[in-house]
Amino acid sequence: MPDSQSILITGGAGFIGCELSATLVDRGHRVTVMDVLHPQVHKEPGLPARLHPDVQFLPVDVTSGPSWAATLHTLTPDCVVHLAAETGTGQSLTEGSRHATVNVVGTTRMTDALGRAGVTPAHVVLASSRAVYGEGLWESDGQVFSPGVRSHADLEAGRWEPVGGGAGTAVPLASRAATTPTAPTSIYGATKLAQEHILGAWTSAMGASLSVLRLQNVFGPGQAVGNPYTGIVTLFARQALANEVIDIYEDGEIVRDFVYIDDVVSALAAAIEQPPEHQRSVDIGSGRGTTVAELARLMAGRMGAPEPTVTGKFRDGDVRAAFADISSAADELGWHPQRSFEDGLTSLLEWMDGDVVEAAR
Repeated sequence: MPDSQSILITGGAGFIGCELSATLVDRGHRVTVMDVLHPQVHKEPGLPARLHPDVQFLPVDVTSGPSWAATLHTLTPDCVVHLAAETGTGQSLTEGSRHATVNVVGTTRMTDALGRAGVTPAHVVLASSRAVYGEGLWESDGQVFSPGVRSHADLEAGRWEPVGGGAGTAVPLASRAATTPTAPTSIYGATKLAQEHILGAWTSAMGASLSVLRLQNVFGPGQAVGNPYTGIVTLFARQALANEVIDIYEDGEIVRDFVYIDDVVSALAAAIEQPPEHQRSVDIGSGRGTTVAELARLMAGRMGAPEPTVTGKFRDGDVRAAFADISSAADELGWHPQRSFEDGLTSLLEWMDGDVVEAAR
């Protein structure tokens, strides 16, 4: 077993944080969790039931300098895992200041406080996002191109596919940190990229190592079911369980990479326990693209819900396709996803409503 570490997790009472902290405690690490318990995510008062009882919890807002100072007065972490973030992609276009305050200022408050306290963790781990790539890279007639942002006018006219490259049909390429340029199409994505740059500069200057894990669409038990900006898998599951018609945006051919929570936690734990010499960035996903239409029909079929409807609705800032090349995670962390998408859906549905799932079998 790796040596026991003192690990501080920001945003650690959230979906990923609860599962990660439990895993780290079980592996013998001393875990402290900071979280403001935002009501958009935490509907019920008090600590989430999924938070491990042996975790030290601190009700700290990452944007508060004095709270950071008080925390670091009594705590010297070996590793900081930075999960705290506002995550609504569409919401960020209308609440950009909120996203920038938490994601960007919250990160600089952390680095400022660490510097003032004279605390330099040996390792910082950032949970970043596939949103930093924007549309990523596409290929047409052998030409690789970066299409940029799909405009509101294009989306309103139903022009879903990015344009560029040759005259043939364009196909998306898997995102890979080493080769795919970063070009966010949402304010959320821009703030996550800013986090990467801030921590890259700070850790380099301070002699700490940095692991950046760019997560694809995470889903599974424990996700905030009542959060309107939660992941699309949980949203569709909620609608199917309620026997509602699932609305499919655009033409249904939006592509996403859905990765199960346990696999994300194992990737984060592997990164924590195998710090790099300097910096690394890896992509964490299933390595498989699934269309939104496939997801909706699978979910409706599992639950006997009505046939989903392709609506032609759209959301500004959304990308057409996103899925990961996970080879760097395999090479650098020895990590491979273990849970299939279909098995993950079963676990999610059983957690959300076991009686309905059993009746549907």
